[in-house]
Amino acid sequence: MQNNQQDMIDDINAEVRYTHSLIGKDTLDPRVMEAMRKVPRDAFVPPEMRGAAFENGPLPIGYGQTISQPYIVALMTDLLAPEPGHRILEIGTGSGYQTAILSQLCSKVYTVEVVEELGVIAADIFRRLGYRNIEMRTGDGYQGWPEHAPYDGIIVTAAAAYIPDALVEQLRPGGRMVIPVGLPYSHQELVLLKKDEQGKTETETVLGVAFVPLVEGGHGGHQQGSQGESGSRNDAGV
Repeated sequence: MQNNQQDMIDDINAEVRYTHSLIGKDTLDPRVMEAMRKVPRDAFVPPEMRGAAFENGPLPIGYGQTISQPYIVALMTDLLAPEPGHRILEIGTGSGYQTAILSQLCSKVYTVEVVEELGVIAADIFRRLGYRNIEMRTGDGYQGWPEHAPYDGIIVTAAAAYIPDALVEQLRPGGRMVIPVGLPYSHQELVLLKKDEQGKTETETVLGVAFVPLVEGGHGGHQQGSQGESGSRNDAGV
């Protein structure tokens, strides 16, 4: 069992090297890795799971959800390419860990969670850790958060059956979206969407992943959240 932050960082770097042919790089942005070092992952897991907080895998956080695999958090953040002046929309607050990582790298994070209880827990953690550039609400992730659009980047931490038009519309020209796409508990791909300055979009698939489904409508169960695991070492199609 791993028990420190450096073990987690070492495992992320090893996973990046293992998947380099898929993700097209041997290392991740140093700013992203510094945020991974800085944010205490153990603060975002239940007390009984803290002994395993720095393992490179998802962990349960209650309400049928998990905190994402550190490698996936780092990779999705790297693909999003957040800059200090950016305003980012996150769909699926979950534990709040991905949110906290983003808060270290951009000026403002807007985050939407369908499970109100998880949002309350995450908001309390943000207050305790002093993360003040995060604004959150409970709602339907498929609809995004139009009041604060356009966003420099959008990150989705649950698998959508399709890329929601509302999210594409809320992405500014020149922006990026990172989103897992696929059917529930079936083959899913991590997708990077880029919107050019003329508003045209292009997508590329990165690697196979396993996420819980993004629920449309914001009702009908505790499904939207922050479960993410790389398919690089299993049969998820990579």
